[in-house]
Amino acid sequence: MLYDLSHRTTYRYSQPVSLAQHFLHMTPRVAAGQTTHRTALSITPEPTYATNGMDYFGNPTTFLSIEQFHSELAIHTRNRIEVKKPPPPDPEATMPWDKVYDAIVADRSLDGLDAIQYAYPSPKTVVRADIETYARVSFPPGRPVLAGARDLTRRIFQEFAYDPTATTVTTPVDAVFAIRRGVCQDFAHFELACLRKLGLAARYVSGYLLTTPPAGQPRLVGADASHAWLSVWCPGHGWVDLDPTNNLLPRDEHITLAWGRDYADVSLVNGVIFGGGEHTIQVAVDVVPKL
Repeated sequence: MLYDLSHRTTYRYSQPVSLAQHFLHMTPRVAAGQTTHRTALSITPEPTYATNGMDYFGNPTTFLSIEQFHSELAIHTRNRIEVKKPPPPDPEATMPWDKVYDAIVADRSLDGLDAIQYAYPSPKTVVRADIETYARVSFPPGRPVLAGARDLTRRIFQEFAYDPTATTVTTPVDAVFAIRRGVCQDFAHFELACLRKLGLAARYVSGYLLTTPPAGQPRLVGADASHAWLSVWCPGHGWVDLDPTNNLLPRDEHITLAWGRDYADVSLVNGVIFGGGEHTIQVAVDVVPKL
């Protein structure tokens, strides 16, 4: 699939901002089965200073400083991206889950050293012990790791309700587990917490999902949304994506933007401002397949 991707975020302030400094994760990263053919980032007002870089996890970043009074900030990224991901491995052919941690520890390759950092809790995936009990239902002794992860993904999809009013970006995993409601970020964090509690390596993935309008309805420009899912490490097969919000193994309809330990590592816009008062945020995302 070839996509034209547009993501525009607009901040409007009730009082002028005199100084703003922001750190962005809005440029798609290099990922297996994904190629960015061209990318452009525009910012209004024009930054006094801006520099591109790369964070610890290999995600492209942009740091910018706006040193003039402004009442509105618009950040617009446009990309042409080709996605052709390889098929996932047979879940039943993956390593038994209870041997994975030892295999990662023994793996001194760059891939193994990278994977081990994702086997431990991160700030947004710290949980109570009873989540381990929930996770172990999907992971009886000796079960192949991807088969167990696939079952856990299915259970979260069936037992948790998608409700954008139930949580915020600061809602802890324990609260999501208690109310069994939330959004894609919550479900990804919850599944990460479950997997890491068992010593499995799993990472948070941010990106975009192609949405399809109901039959007979026109496609609404700007109505697509950013999305979140996760990847689990399967020794011998690498990272395999899982989407608990939709109960599937992501393929060509998912566009990867960045990955890290949790949302805090890959938030799209982070930073500080002086002034501003109250503010509103308007986000428009458009994912258009090119035939």
